[in-house]
Formats: sequence, structure tokens, C-alpha cells
Amino acid sequence: MKSIKDTPFYLDAIQVLNYDYGEFYLFDSFVVGEVHKDIVFTWKDHAKAVVEEITSLYDQNGKDLVYITNRINQYSVVPSDWLHFFKYSYSLKGYGIVSYNQKGMLNTVFEKLFMRSKLQNFDNLNDAIIWARNLKSKTKAA
Repeated sequence: MKSIKDTPFYLDAIQVLNYDYGEFYLFDSFVVGEVHKDIVFTWKDHAKAVVEEITSLYDQNGKDLVYITNRINQYSVVPSDWLHFFKYSYSLKGYGIVSYNQKGMLNTVFEKLFMRSKLQNFDNLNDAIIWARNLKSKTKAA
């Protein structure tokens, strides 16, 4: 379980958004989020502010972005809050979850109900970033 700060990918980050509840690393076509331990991540208290800032910085509704959550800490997500995300017409090209234990992998099954085919699960950050970069390459080729 490595923070992105401890990988060579960190050098490619365009910007880092620091919040009381986590850090979000912005790259050319993807974002890596690392939420702090014991947070109950909700739309109202956390996600709305992050989404609004990221969509403003990228000047789009997220349709060309991939979001990767690097779950190096144990925290909870309110999966039904994804409905708020869609209610405000935000979208994502892909959603990657990097889980480092069996419990995290099982939680992904529930989240997949809300993201369907855009969600991919990984057991390491390297594979998730390769996947995100490949999604960008597929768009350019199309």
C-alpha cells in the first residue's frame, strides 16, 4: 500500500488538492484520490467540494477524466451518494478502485451497482494508472 507520493508517478502530478479529509492528485487525464483514515466520505461533506473544484480546474464535467481512488487508508463511502454526482450532470470516463485487501474488494461489488461498466478494480496503483492512461489513448485514436 503506497501513497502516490511514494511512487515515480507523483512527479507527473499537475496539482495537488489538499483537504482535511484527503489529498487529490491531478494529472493530465486522471485524478488519484487518497482519503484519510476513518472518514465517512459523503457527497455533502466531501465529494461535492472536490468535484466542483476538479471540474472547474479541468473546465469540463468530467466526461474525459478517470478517477482513481487509492485506498491506502480504511474509510467508508456512501455509495448511494453517487446519485448526487449524476443528478448534477457530472460524468466520468472511468472509475478505478485500488483495494489492498479482501474487504475492499468486496465493497467494490456494491459500488459497481452505481457505476456499472465504468468501474474497474485493481490491487495495485501501477495497474490502475496504466488503465487510466490507456483510456486516454483510446479516446485520441477514435
